[in-house]
Amino acid sequence: MPQVAVIVLNYNGMQFLEKCFDSLKASTYSNVELLMYDNFSNDESVKFIKEKYPDVKIVQSFINGGYSRAYNEAIKHTKAKYSVLLNNDVEVEPNWLEPLVEAAEADDKIAALQPKLIWLLDRKRFEYAGSSGGEMDKYGYPFLRGRIFSTIEFDNGQYDDVKEIFWASGAALFVRTEVFTQSIGLDETFVHHMEEIDMCWRFHLLGYKIKVIPTSVVAHYGGATIISDSFKKMYWNHRNAMFMLFKNLDHNDLAKILSIHILFDIATIFHSIFNLTFKRGIAVIYAYMWLFINFKLLIQKRNEVQHMRKESDGSAMKLLFQKSIVIQYFLRKKKTYSEVIKTTH
Repeated sequence: MPQVAVIVLNYNGMQFLEKCFDSLKASTYSNVELLMYDNFSNDESVKFIKEKYPDVKIVQSFINGGYSRAYNEAIKHTKAKYSVLLNNDVEVEPNWLEPLVEAAEADDKIAALQPKLIWLLDRKRFEYAGSSGGEMDKYGYPFLRGRIFSTIEFDNGQYDDVKEIFWASGAALFVRTEVFTQSIGLDETFVHHMEEIDMCWRFHLLGYKIKVIPTSVVAHYGGATIISDSFKKMYWNHRNAMFMLFKNLDHNDLAKILSIHILFDIATIFHSIFNLTFKRGIAVIYAYMWLFINFKLLIQKRNEVQHMRKESDGSAMKLLFQKSIVIQYFLRKKKTYSEVIKTTH
């Protein structure tokens, strides 16, 4: 029973901590190290954990550097073979860790695993951020087995198969600690959104695999940090999608895929203007302004990844949805993962 470090990231999360840690304490897997990384909270979170859960290791940051920096720092405080990057607004089922450990122990080429994520407020539905594993189309648009854009499915067991996936959700991300370090961890430039997809892409380029293990179940509240339709979320999603493609694609695919992605973003701007919903269009414009201003940084980040890679794009590209999820969803009206996948057969 290898040790698993469960690292809970907290920022002013008092309303979630008791149920989160009570569920973690009820876990049936015995070799667990519980750690809370506090991202410069100004509520009573740290005091509460110290008093109620004295065996929980607490690491306090004196700045709030975002999701990526927090976990990059937190994982330095454990020597466990496996680590779970866990949001504070979750509740885990008692036997959630055993299936994850068993899968990782059975295959040393597994870098990361994801449990099935259901919605905490309605456990019959998938949760927006993770559902039953992450997919991505060849143009850099992520979606999930259970959620495509704003359509979230009910969980009827339709995606309960163990499957190799392209990315695992950062809400409950089980990783092999040494591979996390080998891949340089999460890119702190992302700040919010898609940083786990970017890291998972690097796992693939290093020759590792990622799977979803639906027998492990975690309930996630979701949206507790950033409102889903906020300007910031739109900005980071558009900015980071382009950033991620530029970093990780090899030179053979880069120009073609970036060009198509840019066309989709231009269409988004015009759609925003036409419908007088300017927020998303402005978010896209701001995203490209940041990319232009920070082009030297983009080159630096790309060079890091390209020098690190051990695999060509071929193996990773096989895991991508080979059509446009935007066209399938908005034009062909394929709203569920099952409907979308049927188009490939």
